[in-house]
Amino acid sequence: MSRIGKKAVAVPQGVEANLNGKELTIKGPKGELAMTFVADVDAKLENGEILVTPVGDTKRARSMWGMQRTLVANLVEGVMTGYSKTLLLVGVGYRAFVKGSDIQLQLGYSHDVIYAIPKGVDVKCPDQTTIIISGIDKQKVGQVAAEIREWRKPEPYKGKGVKYSDEYVFRKEGKKK
Repeated sequence: MSRIGKKAVAVPQGVEANLNGKELTIKGPKGELAMTFVADVDAKLENGEILVTPVGDTKRARSMWGMQRTLVANLVEGVMTGYSKTLLLVGVGYRAFVKGSDIQLQLGYSHDVIYAIPKGVDVKCPDQTTIIISGIDKQKVGQVAAEIREWRKPEPYKGKGVKYSDEYVFRKEGKKK
């Protein structure tokens, strides 16, 4: 039994949920998000709560149960408060700045890395070494942060690279002579 799946997702004041078969649409102050439930789970909207239940007792139905409930909770939180990730650029000469709908990164390559910012995601650079990625879709925000970080992951000897603000980089000791 899924402990997460058993919990109903509360729909707070100011958020409108609409369930049409397997289609769920959530509208809130930050925007609108939608999702489609898999065939192995059912959803009910009653008393201002969304309850997800498995269709059968198959392994797939039980594994999808908690995941689908978490996706619903992420939609509700996204339209209420939104999501945000902060990246830090560590290294001499590493810089980032937003130009129109692109972010330009100087990461020690012979050329600048230009990353097109997808729709639904907002990217800000309060200073040259900080990137703040925000939006209402948790998956999109995390994907954009991961793609930017992929250009130069933090290395363990000097700690140079693009890292999450809450990430700890395990430092190694260099060669001894």
